[in-house]
Amino acid sequence: MTDHRELSAGLRAAVRGEVDFGTTARALTTMDASNYRRVPLGVVAPRDADDVAAALSVCRTYGVPVVPRGGGTSIAGQATGTGVVLDFTRHMNRLLSLDPRARTAVVQPGLVLDRLQEAAAPYGLRFGADPSTHSRCTLGGMIGNNSCGSHSVAWGTTADSVRELSVVTPRGERLRPGRAWAGAPAGLRDLVDGELARLRTGFPELPRRISGYAVDALLPERGADVARSFCGSEGTLGVLTEAVVDLVRAPRARALAVLAYADESGAAEAAAGLLPFGPLTVEGMAADLVPAAADLPRGGAWLFVETGGETEAEARARAEAIVRAADAVDALVVTDPDRQRALWRIREDASGTATRRSDGTEAWPGWEDCAVPPARLGAYLRDFRALMADHGLRGTPYGHFGDGCIHVRIDFDLLTAPGVARFRSFSEELADLVVAHGGSLSGEHGDGQARAELLPRMYGAETVALFERVKAVWDPDDLLNPGMLVRPAPLDTNLRFSVLPREPVDVAFGYPADGGDFSAAVRRCVGVAKCRTTSVSGPAVMCPSFRATGEEQHSTRGRARLLHEMLAGELVTDGWRSTEVRDALDLCLSCKGCRSDCPVEVDMATYKAEFLHHHYAGRRRPAAHYAMGWLPVWLGWVARTRAAGVVNALASVGPLASAAKRLGGIAGEREIPRVAGETFTRWWRGRGAPSGEGKPVVLWPDTFTEHLSPSVGRAAVRVLEAAGLRVVLPPTLRPGSRPVGDARSRSALSLLAARRGRVCCGLTYISTGQLDRARAVLRRTLDLLEPVLATDAPLVVLEPSCAAALRTDAPELLHDDPRAARLAARVLTFAETLERHAPDWTPPSVNRPVTGQTHCHQHAVLGEAPDRRLRAAAGLTGELAGGCCGLAGNFGFEKGHYDVSRACAEDRLLPSVREAPEEAVVLADGFSCRTQLEQLAGVRGWHLAEVLATALEHT
Repeated sequence: MTDHRELSAGLRAAVRGEVDFGTTARALTTMDASNYRRVPLGVVAPRDADDVAAALSVCRTYGVPVVPRGGGTSIAGQATGTGVVLDFTRHMNRLLSLDPRARTAVVQPGLVLDRLQEAAAPYGLRFGADPSTHSRCTLGGMIGNNSCGSHSVAWGTTADSVRELSVVTPRGERLRPGRAWAGAPAGLRDLVDGELARLRTGFPELPRRISGYAVDALLPERGADVARSFCGSEGTLGVLTEAVVDLVRAPRARALAVLAYADESGAAEAAAGLLPFGPLTVEGMAADLVPAAADLPRGGAWLFVETGGETEAEARARAEAIVRAADAVDALVVTDPDRQRALWRIREDASGTATRRSDGTEAWPGWEDCAVPPARLGAYLRDFRALMADHGLRGTPYGHFGDGCIHVRIDFDLLTAPGVARFRSFSEELADLVVAHGGSLSGEHGDGQARAELLPRMYGAETVALFERVKAVWDPDDLLNPGMLVRPAPLDTNLRFSVLPREPVDVAFGYPADGGDFSAAVRRCVGVAKCRTTSVSGPAVMCPSFRATGEEQHSTRGRARLLHEMLAGELVTDGWRSTEVRDALDLCLSCKGCRSDCPVEVDMATYKAEFLHHHYAGRRRPAAHYAMGWLPVWLGWVARTRAAGVVNALASVGPLASAAKRLGGIAGEREIPRVAGETFTRWWRGRGAPSGEGKPVVLWPDTFTEHLSPSVGRAAVRVLEAAGLRVVLPPTLRPGSRPVGDARSRSALSLLAARRGRVCCGLTYISTGQLDRARAVLRRTLDLLEPVLATDAPLVVLEPSCAAALRTDAPELLHDDPRAARLAARVLTFAETLERHAPDWTPPSVNRPVTGQTHCHQHAVLGEAPDRRLRAAAGLTGELAGGCCGLAGNFGFEKGHYDVSRACAEDRLLPSVREAPEEAVVLADGFSCRTQLEQLAGVRGWHLAEVLATALEHT
């Protein structure tokens, strides 16, 4: 039995990169994007090929298997293992050189594909293969799986673009696999020479044959290409340390023809007929995977057919020719790049979207990428659907119709013994069906554990025995990724769900989309790792902490993995008290970006609040939870005692401010925001009766507007009344009998029986996990709001984070109180209010460019379309950046968070402000965003209400 301490010490002595046998590192690598889970002994992040050789030598000495791993997005289980995981994403992740004349690049295995594409783009070049995970998958993983992507009908698979490799064998030999037997290990050529007849007849000819080893690439008539035969070996033959890859010429212009058909069968039947037109893509998907708001031509399934040309007109002409030739029920040709990207995002998110069906049931990979000859795709799909129906299963096919490769997630029951038995029987019958249509069990993602057991059905026992002999030539000690491709583990073992609790976990939130089951909520993360995208464009937010640190544990996927292991209890053994989970969640900004940007809508902000609630139950909390979690209480006391001037004066005295920050757990680098001398509601009471006879709207006096930015509230009143609306405030008294109307209502009788209170969304308590207190605050709020809820008056919430808390957190936390859902339905943003209740009002003309950032909660929960339209109507031009400001309520103020907070701001917000024209208006609807701008850039940010109110004054 291996002594783990000796192994760890041996690796640390031999390897210059990081060696981590801790619980967190192991938990983060138990799973990839498949159904499988294995617990490794430890993780090594090698710095170079010497480190790889040294790690292999130590592991061979101890008889410990080694698993090479890139982005961890494999769908068949081949990026998991029980030994030592080699993580290439940390150090061996560079583009070493790019030769535009030769159209080649030299890459390390941990290089993310998008980084190569960005470097090649200025020369009009690109790498041909482009899986939907291109923003986070690595070149090493693509070579290991022989990945393909949507453009394979034009540029082939990864193997078609590999020229030469640098490989370290399990016994430490350095090889340079290439063509004409270059870099072949001893014995490989003799093995091939003895099996020429089998290699010429035993491998089906189709564009997406990925299953098994590509031994037929070693045939003399195919150039004896050792590098090509290595592609798709799933880390079982040698460890890749470098690759020379070919680049292709990218078209200067592209057009996208979207062809609509009645169903997938119609689309599948048509796909092969479009190939003679030389398209760049022929992708198919059905209505089940398309958002209702998607701007697609009418139909039940669609083909996305991309064409290229030297000019936009040439690309469009080719697309229109395809439309004329296609027997489609409707069609659309798009040449605008932004609109094309929006349409492609629908397709790229399908692997995650398909995991949750429209009725909320779960669906899983396992038969994710079978491929058949394109001409047989329609017939295969009909048989495939019939087989699913026979087994009582459901799934929605989509994928690379032009290559005959189908992706599908199926609603397997992988939680019960009968469900797992059905998974096995279906898999065996489907393998026979694929073979009957002349296909390959894998057409893109490799065999891994999901399909390797079934390879004899495709190739026969003798060819599979040949694969075992190939493995023995390269890896005689069976050190690399054992259990994959040859001598595989059964497909129904090591299932990642088997370790999760069978009974629902006692939790505070309702998790309505997951049937109230926290385990089901955690199962949402399937590992496609969109949260590991290192650069985002447009309004996207997820995941700012990962972009700041580059650490897996600070990604949404990493945190979900740790929560999974916490529930499993095998590796993370102390449940809700886990320090590993706490530390991973510590840098979660609760930006809610994953709620919208994650294809399966993982909601890490809610999971974090839930965890903190349990973690600190009955225990002392961090000082910041009291200082900032109870901010509404402290500011309320300041207002009641009229001590704002004193508080501000004391906060300006350096030693006193430093002491206060230390006591409150606040970062020393932060300045304490000034408290307003006059609160918003005090100003409101002193201004006289509300003006306007229009529809009443209830303006929510959130904590930030009330005490820290009352100018925003005053501006909103000015604009809303100018739009003809009658503004009132929520009640502050709850009488024993009939409720009073708004904050200024008073009578002697009501005062005798009333309980005084203030509405509050509970945001600061929720974000710090003080959920019992949050519930109490929200119930008090609902009591106060009963007279409002009895009317049809909307609640106008100016602070996006408070609006998001009322719209989503409140009904999920008070899932047993129907008033919370009624309240959530009544919440409107400032722009939504004007659009819905003053549709004929014309805002003043500002006619200036804007810069700044859409609030992360606005993007994730509330939606920004009404704001865009309001800005356009006011002549505010330009787009706001995405991402998160980094302050994120209490996060950026907490001790230890300053550097990450600043890095998040530098990701999108601060660059957008620096690069803006001098006359641009800096928009920032959130108090946190405005504070971050002021403290890090010395820039005043403005709420949209303030901008419009100022313009009204000038007109």
